[in-house]
Amino acid sequence: MAAVTEIRWHSRGGQGAKTAATLLAEAASSAGMYVQGFPEYGPERMGAPMLAFNRLSKDPIYVHSHVEEPGFVMVLDPSLIGKVDVTDGMRDGGAVIVNTGNAPREMAALLGDGCCGLKVYTVDASKIATETIGRDIPNTPMMGALLKVSGFMAYDEFVGIIREQLEHKFSSRPEAVEGNIKAIERGYREVRG
Repeated sequence: MAAVTEIRWHSRGGQGAKTAATLLAEAASSAGMYVQGFPEYGPERMGAPMLAFNRLSKDPIYVHSHVEEPGFVMVLDPSLIGKVDVTDGMRDGGAVIVNTGNAPREMAALLGDGCCGLKVYTVDASKIATETIGRDIPNTPMMGALLKVSGFMAYDEFVGIIREQLEHKFSSRPEAVEGNIKAIERGYREVRG
């Protein structure tokens, strides 16, 4: 079977996990990778827990189901820890990246036995998003942190592709493009672990 990078995003509706999974898939596809990016909703409402998933590979992907054994887990809302088993099914050596100002060791303690054999990283994505885009939507700083931790793509290539996507999405709002690019850059620089 081909080497596939699998990512599971844990968030609440409105935090941008679906958008992050979609942007990530589009960026990896533009770089010539095979990709999947899709959400899973419970009750579709703002603030409800939700999941999003990615698969990235240099070879065709033949699996079409939820990500059961992620190598990377992105936790956009740390209040989900303890309510949801964010480490469920994770492979040894996998990485959990949590949106928090707390230190990685503090988050590892909260994750408890579920984080044995895992690497824990933190980035204050909410603070970064508030400072760069003016809203607590932590998805783009979390993408920057994921890029740094995973190394699945070259930084400059990723930022260039994301910039093009954002320019298309926010064609009449260049400040939104620049804010999100700064958020990615800071997430990349400020992730700790």
